[in-house]
Amino acid sequence: SALLLFISIMTMFMSGVVAIFEYDLKKIIALSTLSQLGMMMFSISLGLYELAFFHLLTHALFKALLFLCAGILIHGAGNTQDIRSFGGLSLNFPLVTVCMNLANLSLCGVPFLAGFYSKDLIVELACQYSWGIFVLLMMFICLSLTVLYSVRLTYLSFVGPYGGGTLISVCESDYSLVGPVVILSFTSLVSGPILSWLNFPAPVLIFLPVFLKWGALFFVGVSLLVMLSLQGLTYSYKWGAVSKFSGLMWFLPW
Repeated sequence: SALLLFISIMTMFMSGVVAIFEYDLKKIIALSTLSQLGMMMFSISLGLYELAFFHLLTHALFKALLFLCAGILIHGAGNTQDIRSFGGLSLNFPLVTVCMNLANLSLCGVPFLAGFYSKDLIVELACQYSWGIFVLLMMFICLSLTVLYSVRLTYLSFVGPYGGGTLISVCESDYSLVGPVVILSFTSLVSGPILSWLNFPAPVLIFLPVFLKWGALFFVGVSLLVMLSLQGLTYSYKWGAVSKFSGLMWFLPW
């Protein structure tokens, strides 16, 4: 279980770091899936099998929503996957923007969305284990990385300056595209408590020190502020070797 713990934490860390330097929309979402799979393996390594399955279910719903929204964006933006060519898409895709940000917030573990119920429970129960400060710190850093790449994706796609892509889209008038997205958005809102009640008939009360109890939300909030303040530097800083190293998935394909 110690080996699985180490591999799962390093998987979460690697996928989070790589996603921050990635510009391909589908790759960013695929890397976030890899990160959440690492979270499930982390839960299993601690012996929390039911929680891993619970996170698998909630993650399936909001990640399906994320991929569908990405598909609509790619289709509507002239079949480009490069988020640098998006920018300001909230004007062309208001409904998809709302739904995709809902899925992103759920992925980050924002309270009372689907991802929060499973993710926060894994974090709080992991805090009760005596694996040491390194494991706890890496876990919180991996949580922060999830917020960092999610905010970056949202900013470059919907909020940031226009990147040269298509200006007019008729995707949102197609109900066969938008219908499933709206349904999955509803499940991303309500599936957390419903699946929690179905999976765990007895409520769980976890006693932790205040700094650990608020640790997850603190790291989420700080990461949000850090990434928002760094967005102006997105095109100006040149990381060079670090960016290349991350873009090549830490040389794993080689």
